[in-house]
Amino acid sequence: MTTMLDLTGKRGLVVGIANEHSIAYGCARAFRDAGAELAITYLNAKAEPHVRPLAEELGSPLILPCDVREPGQLEAVFAALDQRWGRLDFLLHSIAFAPREDLQGRVVDASSAGFAQAMDVSCHSFLKMAKLAEPLMKNGGTLLTVTFYGSARVVEQYNLMGPVKAALESAVRYVASELGPKGIRAHAVSPGPMLTRAASGIDRFDELLARAAAEAPQRHLADIADVGALASFLVSDGAKRITGTVIPVDGGQHLNA
Repeated sequence: MTTMLDLTGKRGLVVGIANEHSIAYGCARAFRDAGAELAITYLNAKAEPHVRPLAEELGSPLILPCDVREPGQLEAVFAALDQRWGRLDFLLHSIAFAPREDLQGRVVDASSAGFAQAMDVSCHSFLKMAKLAEPLMKNGGTLLTVTFYGSARVVEQYNLMGPVKAALESAVRYVASELGPKGIRAHAVSPGPMLTRAASGIDRFDELLARAAAEAPQRHLADIADVGALASFLVSDGAKRITGTVIPVDGGQHLNA
């Protein structure tokens, strides 16, 4: 007898693994443990030695380069998925970027180029993935991305990524509405602060992490396995009537003013 979290037979794409501490890796591990078959991407040649062993450990038949800033790379990933599988059941978009000088400065001081790049990599790439996934999700599917409560509240040092994540969450709602008639769901999972490579670019992030852990109602922050457990549920058949959500997994940190 199968359970709602049995992902056997499902095929998914995971974009955003940098190392074993990545949120994307925690999700990929959970997907695989539930029986899903995964395609894994890595950013570039420098990142590949850190990602490929993890992907091989997960038994991934497709391990592909994907820098969304490079023309054609994202399209090549979906072409490979189409050729190998001919379909896709879910994807995880777990990438974000802003130039350091724009990320660590005031939002009002952000350069036009830096803002545009942050929005393109962190938000518009999710829309591109949704568009490319649509014809492969012939029997419906699930699109996941990763956000942070700095989208709705001012979080010290989060700066430019706040407006960018707000745009990403809005994109999730519109994608859910537009693709819902085809059985395609969309969600943003919202972990609290956790020590990942992406977070290391945020100024004084260690202080934010310690403060959040002390203030969270559960007095404990989520880890990548907690995020993976939520993501696995959202792509499972048990969540087939849930779409367009932003779901916190942060020990209740989002409740605090």
